Amino acid sequence: MEHIAIVTDSTADIPKTLCDKYKITVVPLTVVFGNESYKADGVDLPIKDFYEKLKTAKNLPKTIQPSPGDFILVYQKLFKKYDEIISIHISKKMSGTVDSALIAKKEFPDKKIEVVDSQLVHMPLGFLAIEASIMAKDGSSMEQIVDNINFLKINMKSLFVPKTLAYLQKGGRIGRAKSLIASLLEIKPILTLNYGEVSPYKNTRRWKQAKDEIINCMKDMLPSYENLIVSVGDMDLKEDGEDMAERIKKEFNPLELVRVDFGLIVGSHLGPAIGITFYDRKCR
Repeated sequence: MEHIAIVTDSTADIPKTLCDKYKITVVPLTVVFGNESYKADGVDLPIKDFYEKLKTAKNLPKTIQPSPGDFILVYQKLFKKYDEIISIHISKKMSGTVDSALIAKKEFPDKKIEVVDSQLVHMPLGFLAIEASIMAKDGSSMEQIVDNINFLKINMKSLFVPKTLAYLQKGGRIGRAKSLIASLLEIKPILTLNYGEVSPYKNTRRWKQAKDEIINCMKDMLPSYENLIVSVGDMDLKEDGEDMAERIKKEFNPLELVRVDFGLIVGSHLGPAIGITFYDRKCR
C-alpha cells in the first residue's frame, strides 16, 4: 500500500494534468442553474459552456458543498490503496466543505484522516495540495506535511482582479450602490485572501492600470524571487491571462509558472477576472 493520499475539492482549480501527475483526488462541489445542477468537475459542464451560461443568466448560480456521503465514498476508495489521508479544503468562511469532510471522518474511527481548513481558495488551495503530494511522495509523515501546509498557507500570496463588479454585486459580496459608483469611476479593485476571506488590497483606475499594478503588488508582497512558483488564472480572458503570464516571466523569471482556468465555483462569484497566486518554494 502507498502511504498518504491527498484530497482536495474542486474550488482548488487544479488542472487535471497536475491532479493526475501528483495523484490528487478532487471532490467536486455542485453548481445549480435554476433547475439544472452540475458537478463542478469540468465534465458535467465544461468550462467554456459554463462561461456562456453565466453570461446569459439573470441570477448567479447557486453553489453546493459536497455532502458527507460524497467524502465517505472517496475515503473508502482511497483506504483500499493508502494508509492515511490528508484532506485539504476551501476556507470554512466561504463554504461548509470542511464540515462535510469532518463528519465523514467520524465514519472511520480506526483510520488516520487529517482534515485541513486551508483558509484559501483557487490555486492558493491548489498549491497546498500539490506541495502536500510532493512531500507525501518523498516519504514525509502526516504530521510533517500538515505542519508544512499550515506554514505555507500563511505564506501563500494571491491577487484577483475582476473585470466587472457585477458578479460580486449579484452575489451580495458588495452593495449595488458601491458597484454602480465603482463602475462609473472605472475603479478596478485588486483583491486578495486574508484570514479565509476575500478582502480589498488596492484600488486602481481602469483595466490596464490594474494589470500594471499587479506586478508592483507582487514586488511589494515578495521578499525574494529565487524559487518563485506562480499560477496565472483567468475566466474568459485568455488574452489578458497570457499577457500577464508573459509579463510575470519577464519580470520575475519564476521557477515554475502554471496557466489555469477559474473553475465553476470561483467563476460564479468573480465573473471575468484574472487571478495570480505566488509563493517561494524554498520556504517549504
